Amino acid sequence: MSASFETISWTIDGDGIATLVLDRPDQLNAFSVTMARELTEFFEVHAHDDDIRAVVVTGAGRAFCAGMDLTGEGNVFGLDESVQPTPEEFAAAYDQEPYNTGVRDTGGKLTLAIHSLPKPVIAAINGPAVGIGATMTLAMDTRLASTKARIGFVFGRLGIVMEACSSWFLPRIVGPAQALEWVYSADILTAEQARDGRLVRSIHEPDELVPAAQDLARSWVKGRSAAGVAINKQMIYRGLGAAKPLDQHLMDSLGMYYTSIGDGKEGVAAFLEKRAPEFTSKASEVPRIVVD
Repeated sequence: MSASFETISWTIDGDGIATLVLDRPDQLNAFSVTMARELTEFFEVHAHDDDIRAVVVTGAGRAFCAGMDLTGEGNVFGLDESVQPTPEEFAAAYDQEPYNTGVRDTGGKLTLAIHSLPKPVIAAINGPAVGIGATMTLAMDTRLASTKARIGFVFGRLGIVMEACSSWFLPRIVGPAQALEWVYSADILTAEQARDGRLVRSIHEPDELVPAAQDLARSWVKGRSAAGVAINKQMIYRGLGAAKPLDQHLMDSLGMYYTSIGDGKEGVAAFLEKRAPEFTSKASEVPRIVVD
């Protein structure tokens, strides 16, 4: 399935768990412009296939992702140094050229694609995860780490700032004070420090990490309604920005309505008949329940 890709590969098991591998082991899976494009395509296109129920992301070799590949020519971030828009100009036309490719952060395009996927995404951080290697995981639903994982928000060491929408994700995961401490210090965190700061869910021995992440993903989707999983993800993340409970009430009302006339009928029947449900919904067919 991934033969045409240079920097990533993936497999899908019988339960629909896709294991996506950052596959530049000789470069410690450093994030290149090519990897950015390929990962974004995977999450915008391939991961929406209904055969995929959840995604586990890990790295080949001893690293998860050592950050941006800084060996490229010109602007290593792939940006057009001749374009200098004002905030107003950028906001009005960020998805148009020259801003779309010349100014927009490639890591941010990726994390927006991960965030919008209506399926669970789990990071299995098997080794060093630095810069974009750390921030790309923030858009995933949870993070498991190997005992060999090392995580760093090291922007200050390079004279740049938080990217990949991490200024939105990180403080919501660990709180603003912890986020600021890690970003200000630019230190490399051990797996234990990341867990203590609530960034990482659990720590595993290296050979147990990916199987643990796959088992967790399987427990979230096997025997579950694809529509229910997708809508719950949407409601929880949308709720982070809701101005008042009524906003969530309107959204969960529509979610309840559409699931009750879909997989909910089978779920109730299976409960009453004391059997396993056979849900038939597809994430690709989930109705829209949010007013944008």
